Amino acid sequence: MEEGEKVDIVFRADGNADIGIGHLMRCLTIAEQIGEQGHVVFWCADEASAALAQARGFEAQALGTDYRDMSSELPQLEQLLHGGNHNALRSVKHMHTPSVILVDSYFVTAEYLQALGAYGKVYLLEDVPGRIWPVDGVINYNAFADRRSYEEAYRQGRENISGSDGGQGTKLFIGASYVPLRSQFVGRDYQVREQVKELLVTTGGGDRENIAGKILERIKDMECRIHVVSGPCNPHGAWLESYARTHPRVTVHRQVDDMAKLMLQCDLAVTAGGTTVYELCALGIPFVCFSYAENQEALTEYAGRQEIGLCAGKYHGDCAGTLDNIGNLARRAAEDWQLRRQLSQRAKGLVDGLGAKRLAEGMLVQEERRYAEEKF
Repeated sequence: MEEGEKVDIVFRADGNADIGIGHLMRCLTIAEQIGEQGHVVFWCADEASAALAQARGFEAQALGTDYRDMSSELPQLEQLLHGGNHNALRSVKHMHTPSVILVDSYFVTAEYLQALGAYGKVYLLEDVPGRIWPVDGVINYNAFADRRSYEEAYRQGRENISGSDGGQGTKLFIGASYVPLRSQFVGRDYQVREQVKELLVTTGGGDRENIAGKILERIKDMECRIHVVSGPCNPHGAWLESYARTHPRVTVHRQVDDMAKLMLQCDLAVTAGGTTVYELCALGIPFVCFSYAENQEALTEYAGRQEIGLCAGKYHGDCAGTLDNIGNLARRAAEDWQLRRQLSQRAKGLVDGLGAKRLAEGMLVQEERRYAEEKF
């Protein structure tokens, strides 16, 4: 690329009470690693999602669409990118094509991704393998993801499906080395203390069923201070704060800027599946985990199988049983220092915290290589 010229990179992600804010947050983490090398814009279905991206210092475009029907936004994207003087994206900072587009949504379709390929390189961040997508790159940073299976699947599928690179191959970013964690989780020191005096409860950014509140009822007799993280999209945030007012040992954190700092002051965590599991692993915090949706099952079960954490089960399959298991396992871990030490050591060996940097560099290097080939 020309000296000083930046790569235009679009992140297509949403965050709300229905799906939580994990998709948007991990994209923001990758975007922060791009730094001055790229011009970043977020495309979001609604104003609330766009506001979250803007609060982190990024340009964001609210499409005013249904996040569950992504194909319906294609005409609007065409208008945004080629709509002349009324082009809202261009008016922000002269967004132009070709660009790199990273999509993070469970609601994508092959047709949608194929259409985006007309604008530039398309990368898909997914959690559950099983489909061959018409994209230039696939990201699945989960520890349980099998790179060999991905390589074989995309090799076999290449003759039947072509990405926006004309079918020349799909770049694969597979495995825990690509977990996109914020810099606050890198290189932090943590020692497992003999007594559990501080316990963390985190159930995701949405938590429509107030799982955090139900967990509190199961562990309220534990002799420790309990920290509950309640994200900005949690519809039960006010209820949790009311609960804390009548239970002095409970503290509710509505807006956490330094999650690593909060985690490091805790001796044990109870967490839903998702990126939080990897954050706890990077720090070495012992944890009890559970899934509350099918897409979280593989990770929480993997953590239990590999003895990285204690798995309490599937809340979405057995609510009462999982809550009972959470209470029992939390007490067991609190009473067993050696168990917590073993969990901490295994967890820290899983993630080094540099995944976001690797992903940002991978996308930028591939785009710069494409640019050089076209110019040549």
